Amino acid sequence: MKRIKELPAADRPREKLIQKGPAALTDSELLAILLRTGSRGKSALALASEILKEFNGLQGLTRASLRELTSIKGLGTAKAVTLAAALELARRASRREVRRITSPEEAFSVLKPLFGHKEVEHFGVVTLAGNGVLLGIHEVAKGAVNAAAITPKEVFRPAVRDLAEAVILFHNHPNGDPSPSAQDLKVTERLIEAGKVLGIEVLDHLIVTEETFFSFKGEGLV
Repeated sequence: MKRIKELPAADRPREKLIQKGPAALTDSELLAILLRTGSRGKSALALASEILKEFNGLQGLTRASLRELTSIKGLGTAKAVTLAAALELARRASRREVRRITSPEEAFSVLKPLFGHKEVEHFGVVTLAGNGVLLGIHEVAKGAVNAAAITPKEVFRPAVRDLAEAVILFHNHPNGDPSPSAQDLKVTERLIEAGKVLGIEVLDHLIVTEETFFSFKGEGLV
């Protein structure tokens, strides 16, 4: 396991934030900055990824208690207190600023800075309340989108945890062409049907690039 200092400068969370701004960082990278250091045999970035996995993403982490945080191996009291304070500030800010997503364009404006520049495919889900209020953005899989890797269980787990009434599926196309493949269509159809069973509506599936996007809803495919 590489230490953060051993990574290329462009891949180190702090340097990346300075060069590209916080919106360009993943949840794991931002969390690693708060942690500052990892634990024995584990980098801060690896520890951050494990924490997010344990709480099923950022939204789950925001609901974690200090006791739950300190139960994570490698997350001592000092790190847990720092993290708890940062999460409380985030909760207070979110109560003051509610963001709604009511169109593909609004969804793209949220997803573009996070995934438009990625060099490999990332598949995820945006969870929404019934009135379009944004609850969370969750990365589900990394790598080529295929029906075997993208399972309803993994996709809808964050939605269930967020108590979401609807979701927007998304993934990026690193080649810059947002046109859907046959595999994209197959995955979308499968997840729409799974959502019906769970009572969670799939509002759209966005394919994002650094410059543009494709909306399944906009093209009448949802």
